[in-house]
Amino acid sequence: MSAIIEIANKIFQPLIDLGAAPMMTIVLTLIALVFKVKPSRALEGGLKLGIAITGIGAIIDMLTSSFSQAMADFVARTGLSLNITDVGWAPLATITWGSPYTLYFLLVLVIVNVIMLIWKKTNTLDVDIFDVWHLAFVGLFAIWSGANLLIATVLVVFIGILKIINSDLMKPTFNDLLDAPENNPMTTTHMNYMMNPIIMVFDKIFDKIFPWLDKYDFDAAKLNNKVGFWGSKFAIGIYLGIFVGLLAGQNPTEIFELAFTAAVSLELFSLIGQWFIDSIEPLSQGITDFASKRLKGRTLNIGLDWPFLAGRAEIWAAANILAPIMLLEAVILPGNYLLPLGGIIAMGITPALLVVTRGRIIRMIVIGAIELPVFLWAGTLVAPFVTNMAKNIGAFPEGVASNQLISQTTMEGPMEKFLGYLVGNASQGEIEFIIYAVLALIAYLLIFMWYRREMNKRNAAYAAEKSES
Repeated sequence: MSAIIEIANKIFQPLIDLGAAPMMTIVLTLIALVFKVKPSRALEGGLKLGIAITGIGAIIDMLTSSFSQAMADFVARTGLSLNITDVGWAPLATITWGSPYTLYFLLVLVIVNVIMLIWKKTNTLDVDIFDVWHLAFVGLFAIWSGANLLIATVLVVFIGILKIINSDLMKPTFNDLLDAPENNPMTTTHMNYMMNPIIMVFDKIFDKIFPWLDKYDFDAAKLNNKVGFWGSKFAIGIYLGIFVGLLAGQNPTEIFELAFTAAVSLELFSLIGQWFIDSIEPLSQGITDFASKRLKGRTLNIGLDWPFLAGRAEIWAAANILAPIMLLEAVILPGNYLLPLGGIIAMGITPALLVVTRGRIIRMIVIGAIELPVFLWAGTLVAPFVTNMAKNIGAFPEGVASNQLISQTTMEGPMEKFLGYLVGNASQGEIEFIIYAVLALIAYLLIFMWYRREMNKRNAAYAAEKSES
């Protein structure tokens, strides 16, 4: 294993050291060149992707940092005893990439993806190399909880295979949500969407018990058109900023600053989402030409980061409503010690809700509120591990007390964090944990298999609609 880790370091470390935007620029450009895209067009697409990643990161940082201060003021004002600081995704990514095992997991997952493509078990080529840290985090947490590297690798591969299969299952829904042509290659292997099976369980319950609520649902984009500015992303951001500012007891200047920051952030998300779509266009044409000439009609999809869906108004409408709900649940939820700060805007939750419900806002909000405790408990569970890792690699955030635990609220893959904990402890030979781990893994796989069947039904319906038209 140590030899494989060393090989992975030599192959990927120079690329990872460049950072997410330069790394993905190079990766997308090289892949486009492989598919015979003109060098200038290949580089154009790669640069656009790098710009989009940089833009989305800057807006997320601006938004979460503004809300973090407001939430800190709220805690100081109320005296809540939520003693785990939510530092957002960026420090956790830094911590995870600080482990040499992350590069090892990346190499393993690349090999798995290639094998699946060769054996025709997937049509997705996963190029979202940077976000492999979400799954690597699960492996690292399993090791910290007691697993050896082999067992952690098996767990990562198991989840990674399902993650890639899921990217194929979601592809027709992405086309529908984006009103994109069938040859559009964009999909995603992001860990956000591994909550889809759980969300679909609740969505089916919704079908059986509360179908009448759908008649009160609304199209966020159409509503925005009808009510004009007052239903726009700008206005939604202002409402949220004012609400949170009042909760925090801020003065009028601070409240308006927070409101305007939220307003511009939500509008820019939509704009930057279009950049992701534009960046993939040269590669899309190259893949189409390649498939028609070499693969006898077989289509290939490209697994990107999730923000190519950022232009959908439902993501932000639901996230804004879930923000105060998350805060309330964090205060009253037994077993939670994590205060939503960096993750107060629920971007680890709403994209999956959008895909499963296909944009039905009421369902997104209700199901989102039901699943939020899972994220809060998962964030609480991993806090000692995150804090220990951060201090070991010198990545503990500045401005946070040294005796404070740190974590993330809306961390991608909360169910997988529990699997990592159970598998790690089961590896120590405790019968109780072995039983729990086996039952959890079986349940996880069975729910995914059921979800896969339901998505195949949906995709068949999409195909039937296209054949009729």
